Amino acid sequence: MSTLSWIIFVSLAGGALSVFAAAALSVAVGTQRISMLISYAIGALLGAAFLEILPEALAHGAPHRMAGTVLFGIMVFFVLEKLVLWRHCHHDHCEAHDAHAPANDHGRSGLLILVGDTFHNFVDGILIAAAFLDSTQLGIVTALAIIAHEIPQEVGDYLILLHSGYSKVRALAFNLLSSLATLLGAMLAYFALSDLQEWIPSLLALAAASMIYVAVADLIPGLHKRTELKATVQQVLLIGLGIASIGLVQRLVGE
Repeated sequence: MSTLSWIIFVSLAGGALSVFAAAALSVAVGTQRISMLISYAIGALLGAAFLEILPEALAHGAPHRMAGTVLFGIMVFFVLEKLVLWRHCHHDHCEAHDAHAPANDHGRSGLLILVGDTFHNFVDGILIAAAFLDSTQLGIVTALAIIAHEIPQEVGDYLILLHSGYSKVRALAFNLLSSLATLLGAMLAYFALSDLQEWIPSLLALAAASMIYVAVADLIPGLHKRTELKATVQQVLLIGLGIASIGLVQRLVGE
């Protein structure tokens, strides 16, 4: 196959494989345990942001600029969440403000994580194209590493979409749609790689900002509703497991 054919195939197949694998793992666990596994999702998000994405952004961009981009991204996602809230209610007496409302968050976390995941997938596409332009072997190894990194993160994303009120089918469909950003990034990189190289650190920083914001602002406050010792220990262990899963995958792929 030609280099372009390899890039297209890997971008489409890799994105779909990671999304379906994550969905299968999530369904196997059972939707009745989703609220418990939100703790794992928090760990996976924070682990991906602080152990993988931010170090990569800092390695290829000016530290002060990257820190500023993360701060800017957090503010952007705060405003975006406000816009989603305003769309759902135009006064103070509605579900979004009701302390006795259902456990989901009316789609806010899901929307934000999809935006951030799209940024991340776009950058993955750029990295895949850059590797294949160097050599087919490096491209395949890079693609396998990216898929391995994506699966635990996609598990967290899928759980967050379910937690936000999405059905299983919609969560899978939106994750697949987000994965198409990998192909878009790869195509743009293939035809204009020299120009896009400068964007990678900033896009990574924005992806990290979305993950940090969702974990800290939307998901962690929900955990504080259960204050009993057993629930707290369980939450801490699952957050630690989520972080450890990202670190383990990094170690296995040699990063």
